[in-house]
Amino acid sequence: MKKVLIITLCLLSSTLFAQKKKKQDIEAIKAMCGCYEVDFNFAETFAADQGYKFHDNYHSGALEYVLPVEETKDKIVLQHLLVIGDSMIIKHWRQDWLYENTALYQFHKDNTWKYTTLPQEAVKGQWTQKVYQVDDSPRYESSATWVHFDGKHYWEAVADAPLPRREFSKRKDYNVMVRKNRQEITNEGWVHEQDNNKVIREGEEDILLVKEKGWNTYNKVGIEKCTLAINWWKDNKVFWADVRTVWDELFAQQKEIKIDMRVDNTLMFMRIFALQDELKKEAYDSEKAKQALRKILKLHLKTEYNVALN
Repeated sequence: MKKVLIITLCLLSSTLFAQKKKKQDIEAIKAMCGCYEVDFNFAETFAADQGYKFHDNYHSGALEYVLPVEETKDKIVLQHLLVIGDSMIIKHWRQDWLYENTALYQFHKDNTWKYTTLPQEAVKGQWTQKVYQVDDSPRYESSATWVHFDGKHYWEAVADAPLPRREFSKRKDYNVMVRKNRQEITNEGWVHEQDNNKVIREGEEDILLVKEKGWNTYNKVGIEKCTLAINWWKDNKVFWADVRTVWDELFAQQKEIKIDMRVDNTLMFMRIFALQDELKKEAYDSEKAKQALRKILKLHLKTEYNVALN
């Protein structure tokens, strides 16, 4: 009887700890929401080839609004919106956080993402971060544990990714970025720190071209600075919910995805943004929007992959 009581107490203690830990994780993820002045900084740091010519450091800044657009007990979706001047909003990247998730679309190369699964025991207590591009197409995904220790709150993981937007139209000397992402909550907001390898992937072999350091700071400012973004999202959130739904239809097929980002000299995100503007001219019809979105995705998916969307 005593042994059973001890086991019961241990199980109860473990359950309570897991619940407390998950609550801390959720608080850290949602702490990334708000209005921020952002500084983006990247510098190439090391190349194995002594003849490699380092590219110039990259720096830019922005005003960015981050808001939660979906939340369940095991999923939190954060949308980033760029505020440009006094009149323009650009839908930026999106990050989904899934608790103890086993299903991932991992980037391979050449705009191809392969469906893979992780063992349930390997993701116990972990959160998958799924990062999406401006048109909600996939970018990169990885699973790791949020750490809360000694006053620090951070999540860190490695993921293969396509070239970043700042380079994909300018660079042809590498085809995969192996990213080590660390997102840490600070008193001022949060920091997205990166240690990246720019690699040439040939077959299953990776050849390191150059290493890169990234340091992106999100410093919180008054929410009134992001009023334009708040109002923009109210006007456009239904459309982007439909975009997520259509992409989820494709992801649910659990098959490899290969995308032609540019067809007939037009990028996929430009077609989706144009559709958003076109639908504003009339009473919004969700089913009509989803049918139009499916046509855009079918146009940009490689032929052998587009049968999933009917």
